Amino acid sequence: MSSTKAADATIASRGAVASHDTRGFWRLLLAVVAPLPVLAKGIWYLLIPVEGDADFPTTVAAFREHPTLVGNLRWFDAVFIVLLLPATFAVAWVARRGAPRLATAGASLALLGCLAGFGLLGGIDTPELLTAVYKADPNAMSAVYDAVRLDPVGLIAGLFFIVGIVFGLGLLGVALWRSRAVPAWVGIALMIGGITHPFLPGHVAQGVGLFLAEVGFVGAAVALLRQSNNEFDLPPAAAVTAL
Repeated sequence: MSSTKAADATIASRGAVASHDTRGFWRLLLAVVAPLPVLAKGIWYLLIPVEGDADFPTTVAAFREHPTLVGNLRWFDAVFIVLLLPATFAVAWVARRGAPRLATAGASLALLGCLAGFGLLGGIDTPELLTAVYKADPNAMSAVYDAVRLDPVGLIAGLFFIVGIVFGLGLLGVALWRSRAVPAWVGIALMIGGITHPFLPGHVAQGVGLFLAEVGFVGAAVALLRQSNNEFDLPPAAAVTAL
């Protein structure tokens, strides 16, 4: 008798009960989360009333003209920041069996970039927003804006974030394509959207680029919904109980 069979017999003799199977919960949770962050950020880009590379006075002036809109768009930005990591994980999880190396490389870059960007940059309450919406002192906030923009840690974090979005999501798109877990055009859409989004001219075009990438996240969500729990992951190990 092999050691594995002997161990199984020992477990059976001691009495074993099945652990709680939560695979369905995690599969459905990832399927729900996957489409949300990129969709939210795409809407943010379409509706924000100023270009992303505008200087501090221009941005503050535009925000002051649309304070309610800008205040509400913070919630879309919050969805993006909170949920992009699990959404990226969901895409990688779908692609991992058909294209394990590509999925691993893409997820590593994308997740590292997100962690650097979200953890080290300023978050949703930017100096421009605080000045325009919450009437913070313009001179003080302008100094904060310049300090954050020129801080070496922030520059490195921003670089990691761009690399994560461009190369990480691009590789995940290729992984989805090669994995055959989704139609090829779904992976291609994610690849093109991820690679081109930061470099498109104007905030509207950048939002459209994110909507193209969104196709990949929706495709991953659909794939998760169609999977059985056994396709999603291994079943839980049996919990041994004392006699």
